[in-house]
Amino acid sequence: MISEQKKSAEDRMDKALEALRKEFTTLRTGRASLGVLDGIMVDYYGTPTPLSQVANMAVPDPRQITIQPWEPKMLGEIEKAILKSDIGLTPSNDGKVIRLSIPALTEERRQQIVKQAKKLAEDARVAVRNIRRDVNDAIKKKSKAKDAHVSEDEIMKLQDEIQKTTDNHINKIDDLLAHKEKEIMTV
Repeated sequence: MISEQKKSAEDRMDKALEALRKEFTTLRTGRASLGVLDGIMVDYYGTPTPLSQVANMAVPDPRQITIQPWEPKMLGEIEKAILKSDIGLTPSNDGKVIRLSIPALTEERRQQIVKQAKKLAEDARVAVRNIRRDVNDAIKKKSKAKDAHVSEDEIMKLQDEIQKTTDNHINKIDDLLAHKEKEIMTV
């Protein structure tokens, strides 16, 4: 029972960390990145489909993304989907390929993106702490059950281990944030 709780906590904290990594890839930096297009869904014959499944995407240079649909008639749908998304980029269409030019970020815009990254990191920290609280509550509840044969020392030891796991994950979140902040602020 106790090892299950610890394993469950670790798995859930890992998922929170992975979710933060995924969120960070969607944040725009000064360089072109295909991660910006991850959440875009295109209407493919009436079915919402991820952009990556209807087109070939590439980054030919640091300031440009090219999108070449596998079916030329999808150009309009892809363009609409990009305009509808909130990535802040305007597509240009030459009849075969859609190009997204990534403008240089102003200092003010960089600060806004860093602020957004800090908020995402704080949300991840809160999620990790909530997982710790939930697991500690579950441990206390199970230890109070009449059929539980768990000593106070075992409970304290497990709570210490969960706190160390929590601290470890929060340090990883801080490292991710520092790396992303450096990436955003690099001109």
